[in-house]
Amino acid sequence: MQKLKNRKGILRPQLKKYGPAYLLGLITLLMVDYVELFVPKLIGEATDGLAAHLIDARGVLMIAGKIVLCGIAVMFGRFWWRRFIFGSARKIERALRDQMFEHLETLPLRYFNTHKTGDLMAYFTNDLESVRLAIGPAIVTSFDATVLTLLVLYRMMTYVSVKLTLLAMIPMAAIALFGYFFGEAFERRYSNMQKAFAELSDYAQESISGERVVKAFVQEKKQYAAFREVNEKKRRATMHVVRLDAAFEPILHFLVGLTYVVAILVGGYFTIVGDMTLGRFVAFNVYIGSMVWPMLAMGESVTIISQGIAGLDRLHEILDETSDITDPEDPDDVSELKGGISVRNMSFDYREDLPEALHDINLEIAPGETLAVMGRTGSGKSTLVNLLCRMYDVSSGEIDFDGHDVRNIPLSVLRRGIAYVPQDNFLFSDTLAGNISFGKADATEEEIIAASEAAQLHSDVLDFPEGYDTVVGERGVTLSGGQKQRASIARALLKDSPILILDDSLSAVDTDTEETILKNLKEIRAGKTTIIIAHRVSTVQNADNVLVLEDGRVAQYGSYAELAETPGIFRDMAEKQRLEQQLQTEE
Repeated sequence: MQKLKNRKGILRPQLKKYGPAYLLGLITLLMVDYVELFVPKLIGEATDGLAAHLIDARGVLMIAGKIVLCGIAVMFGRFWWRRFIFGSARKIERALRDQMFEHLETLPLRYFNTHKTGDLMAYFTNDLESVRLAIGPAIVTSFDATVLTLLVLYRMMTYVSVKLTLLAMIPMAAIALFGYFFGEAFERRYSNMQKAFAELSDYAQESISGERVVKAFVQEKKQYAAFREVNEKKRRATMHVVRLDAAFEPILHFLVGLTYVVAILVGGYFTIVGDMTLGRFVAFNVYIGSMVWPMLAMGESVTIISQGIAGLDRLHEILDETSDITDPEDPDDVSELKGGISVRNMSFDYREDLPEALHDINLEIAPGETLAVMGRTGSGKSTLVNLLCRMYDVSSGEIDFDGHDVRNIPLSVLRRGIAYVPQDNFLFSDTLAGNISFGKADATEEEIIAASEAAQLHSDVLDFPEGYDTVVGERGVTLSGGQKQRASIARALLKDSPILILDDSLSAVDTDTEETILKNLKEIRAGKTTIIIAHRVSTVQNADNVLVLEDGRVAQYGSYAELAETPGIFRDMAEKQRLEQQLQTEE
């Protein structure tokens, strides 16, 4: 019952919006079905008239003219009901896709950590397509088949014979019963096929994205073998649907054939004994022919609607997801951030069954200060800045911005006030200018160039044939690692937010370029808060304070000079890097 309620819930607003168009389409379809009923009757009248020599050539032409007029009316009617109904189904598909994407944008990182891209893409392609077919062609087919069947049966009873019509209905009743039992099996098997398709899509997408790694480790055969296994799983799931459909169609055609057998045997007998004229016998067979499509169409509708129901159930797997990162019901009166950050007794774990990623963190950053965060891999550096951006909520403790709890600040205000350069330096398949201006759509060319110059990217761009109009490719594959980092930095600088976070964003540039970028940052970011996560000690020497994390805890905290003189992790890292640099110089 709950599943049925969900299915109605997702479609009800759209069906209400496009209900008038659907109604016009169904009325037009009803008129088309009504007009089509005149054709068998006209054929029957022509047959009886010719057999009894009651009509001449003029009469035949008149009947033929009426049939042509019926055909013209049907032609125009079919155009309009298709436009009304199929057009509305396409609009509903678009609206549902918009709704799903908008909802996905509200979900937290935690959701995307556990759901693969290929699986999500399957919702936007196959599942939505199955829903569109169910609310478009399948609805039309079901309505048309039902109405046409009832109208034809009425004509058969009133114009031909009630007894013969009732006998012909026996195979039809068997078809209806047959379709009911097959419907649930179709829905279950189609759902399994969609899951297999999602797994195949995800594996293909991941393999193609990681093709350079595959080639570097010479693992083409291994990847191919794994792909064949996933592809075979998809084939088996599809064949389960195909086999059921393969069994369904022949049985359906057999039952339709039985209807013809009844019509010929019984109708022929009635004609021989004189209970029915030849014209009515011909008309009855034409009516039976008119019912072949509805009977076959109802079987097809069972398949399509079952697939649509399975698709709707899968769509609700996304739409039923809720985010725990939401705007506060009663937000604080904050319109912009000033840059002050306070972290008090803050702890965080990604899951209850996992160890804490951060434990009892205390930190104070005054507006305009630069904080460097260092630590070994896995010490919790990126987790800390993700919490500052409220990609996750703290498990305990508190994070304040300018004296306001981060959970009481509107998300738009919080994230507008932070320019973030992540570790992966994600770039979209767009022009370089489009990527740099991603956070400021109205940026001028001069502003883009200024941000690029500050990030030491502009000289590289001048070497590109199309300059800032160069399309960087998916995830920026046409750029080097250093260029991607600098493009990400330029994007953040152009946003010009009160708080800038660089998450290990200088690791792919040489020390000279790094030094120039840091110098530019110091000038551009004067009076604004900057947080730099780094592994190189040289990156943090101009920071106001340095935070060193170890296993999710604060190991050291203080100025660069203080930590350089204090035994501990920071001094060990500094000495080690100094020795490495000295060895490289000697070589």
